[in-house]
Amino acid sequence: MEKMQKEALQVAKEIMVKFIETGRVSPNNFGEMFPAVYNVVFETICAGSSQPQRESAE
Repeated sequence: MEKMQKEALQVAKEIMVKFIETGRVSPNNFGEMFPAVYNVVFETICAGSSQPQRESAE
């Protein structure tokens, strides 16, 4: 798996754990929610990596 895919998978898993802990996601709807969360995270990571890096203000 590509590095960005692995990062997106890890972030999506962490988000889903928080959603489960807060009761927003249940085992019944996990299968439909996880792909949606993963896709948003992955697209966000890809969009962020295609933009030039901002230099930090010193």
